[in-house]
Amino acid sequence: MKLLTALMSVIATPLSAFNREAIFLSHFRRLSETISAISNLPSISIDLMMSDTLGNHAFYRKVTQQFHQNATRRHTKFPLIRQLEYGVAVSWLKSAPPPYSNRVGSTAKRNLKKALRLGYRFERMDYNRHVDDVTAIHRSTKVRQGQEMPKHFFSAHAPSIIDPPSTNPTHDYPYFGIFKDDTLVAYASCLIAGELCAIETIYGHADHHSDGVVPLLLVSIADHLIAHHPQVLYYVYDTYFGASETMRRFKRKFLFLPHRVTWRGAD
Repeated sequence: MKLLTALMSVIATPLSAFNREAIFLSHFRRLSETISAISNLPSISIDLMMSDTLGNHAFYRKVTQQFHQNATRRHTKFPLIRQLEYGVAVSWLKSAPPPYSNRVGSTAKRNLKKALRLGYRFERMDYNRHVDDVTAIHRSTKVRQGQEMPKHFFSAHAPSIIDPPSTNPTHDYPYFGIFKDDTLVAYASCLIAGELCAIETIYGHADHHSDGVVPLLLVSIADHLIAHHPQVLYYVYDTYFGASETMRRFKRKFLFLPHRVTWRGAD
């Protein structure tokens, strides 16, 4: 849909015939490449292991059901397909021996080395202890990936959470952080549901982006999953084709590639 919108804007823009044709062909070429890629996507089936939520706090059954409902509902723009069916950005955690940090691209490895050299560290965090830092991270820039940040980031303090602790590693909703000394500079929340770990939110402080804090966070989460959640096979970072080319390139560096996904959520 973004490509079709771009094509229409090209037609409406008062450019020279040569420039208009060149831009149109560029967008058409990208559209053709995307269609070809979609038709050749690897297919996987991800089991959310709903039955394993029994005995855990009801919160985990609820969030897993909500994820499944959202993933399998009809796409808002393309009703013939499911919302999270084509082009899901998936990294296979068990496709090679750990650690994950040894499998990412060379640029990503340089990012990791820089962050570690500068003294940043990763840990699973207690979100409510760091809401001041979370607020500072949210307010560190008004635009991310070309999108304006929500106004409430700048008008209200980051709220606390009331998520209950999980009693079973098969389902969890952890928060992970990157720290410099005692200050949180990047964080992510993740839904762990059976074979899935989905990144739900991820933010880094703008003043620390060039130090590689987000790459360190992404890779450290993967290594943590391999060590502590052995049932997780698939590490998911939203969708691939809806992202800008810059974001697609970033995801590829960290092994998040487009897949067609069937979601198994029944007990």
